[in-house]
Amino acid sequence: MTIAQISVHVHALAVLLSLIGFVLRGIWMLKDSPRLKARWVKITPHVVDTVLLLSGVAAAYLMFWRHGVNPDYVTVMIVGLLAYIVLGLFALKLGKTKAVRSSAWVAAIVLFLYISAAGGMKTATPFMAAPSVAAAQAGAH
Repeated sequence: MTIAQISVHVHALAVLLSLIGFVLRGIWMLKDSPRLKARWVKITPHVVDTVLLLSGVAAAYLMFWRHGVNPDYVTVMIVGLLAYIVLGLFALKLGKTKAVRSSAWVAAIVLFLYISAAGGMKTATPFMAAPSVAAAQAGAH
């Protein structure tokens, strides 16, 4: 297994852990759970999101950037990840009301799913495939 493949696998694991942790913390936020104040709950997301960002950048460098290539979907994923982090901050810390926090939480999850689809489908517009292409792909399976 190459270093690029290891970076991709570490990134995929961090993606899963980040989403699970974010959804769980959002549920706790909506329920005003005291669990949000636990030390590990405050530290773990920073570690996971750092691994997420660094492994993504490492994979992008190893697979694309060192060869002078920058696919659109890689840029979308990096910018989207930064926006996801900002939405997460509003959802769990900076939002003044529960309505603002819950709206930011839902928006962050939707953005996360879009970023994941862009990476999985290797396109910046994963939901914009032409109907004929989508139909052809569905018929091929």
